Amino acid sequence: MPSNKSVSDAAITQFINCRILRDHRLHRDDLWVREGKVLDPEKLFFDEKGYADKRVDCEGSIIAPGFIDVQINGGYGIDFSQASDDVSSGVSFVAKKILQHGVTSFCPTLVTSPPAVYHKVLPQIKVSDGGEHGAGVLGFHLEGPFISVEKKGAHPEQFLRTFQSGGIKDLMEAYGGLDNIAMVTLAPELGGSQSVVKELCQRGITVSLGHSVANLSQAEEAVHHGASFITHLFNAMLPFHHRDPGIVGLLTSDQIPAGRTVYYGMIADGIHTNPAALRIAHRAHPSGLVLVTDAITAMGLPPGRHTLGQQVIEIQGLHAYVAGTKTLCGSIATMDMCVRHFKHASGCSVEEALEAASLHPAKLLGVSHRKGTLDYGSDADLVLLDDALNVEATFISGQEVWRKGP
Repeated sequence: MPSNKSVSDAAITQFINCRILRDHRLHRDDLWVREGKVLDPEKLFFDEKGYADKRVDCEGSIIAPGFIDVQINGGYGIDFSQASDDVSSGVSFVAKKILQHGVTSFCPTLVTSPPAVYHKVLPQIKVSDGGEHGAGVLGFHLEGPFISVEKKGAHPEQFLRTFQSGGIKDLMEAYGGLDNIAMVTLAPELGGSQSVVKELCQRGITVSLGHSVANLSQAEEAVHHGASFITHLFNAMLPFHHRDPGIVGLLTSDQIPAGRTVYYGMIADGIHTNPAALRIAHRAHPSGLVLVTDAITAMGLPPGRHTLGQQVIEIQGLHAYVAGTKTLCGSIATMDMCVRHFKHASGCSVEEALEAASLHPAKLLGVSHRKGTLDYGSDADLVLLDDALNVEATFISGQEVWRKGP
């Protein structure tokens, strides 16, 4: 029998024997879920006289909001920047595989590519909810092609672009459209970029600053126009200098508009950023830190040669290089690995490490009313972890979608 027909016929699941991450703290409590949403038990008991139809014993595990990866280029042999007639099957394959790493939502990321690639790939993927089939898609992250030649990193120079037509027209020429795009990374020093920043933000698209030689005032101007993220802090930007700290200076700038937060991505894989740099960033601006994998095709693959967009890349141990060089080109880290490394390297609390992979990216993308928290009414996208932050099970909308084998 349903718990209370007057409110809903749907079954109620009660997660027991767990520690729930809520309001920046782990609480010993039960978690109640119905129709994919987190329930307020007080309302359930007193208003509905309801009870659980099903109990899940978490055996002392931590329950955290599902992880959100806002920068992932592919994995398991799939490269999101490769144009094919069936891009969706590749995205679906990765979406399914990352469930084991606690990721319940992600932004498939395209590196700098020729217009033909964007025009072919972008229309094939829509924003969609997650489930047993895989993690949900929150929209594309387009990293380039409007970036700096000097800080192109692994992006192919021949496809870089500047703003020739004064803004939005350039975006349309490059991308073909702006549907299902969650974020664009651009270099704010490019002529005409500030009007582009404003236009994208007005359309609800997050603007990130990266692959750039911008000075601090150029970065601050972009923030005034709506930019709210820094793509992989310290990587592909001017190094910190005490007279002009560049984009890095946004972490402690006094020019950030009141009530606004500038978030920044960190690839906490132990390779892209020295642990000391990770600690400096975290201590300077803890509430802005967003863990990203920046994972590429080779995540989950053995050492050797693979592709990233238009480039050939080489995996040596935990390093991914542009073939024949020592230029890093994304990571082969998984999100749970980044959470564990971040906690170990920074000395932060368990709660902070988990929120950097859930609450902060949700706030960045403007979806924290439903993702990234376990507040009443939010989506029941959950990850169960042991004390060492190893993923034990992943749930989307309250349904188990992955569990660690015996």
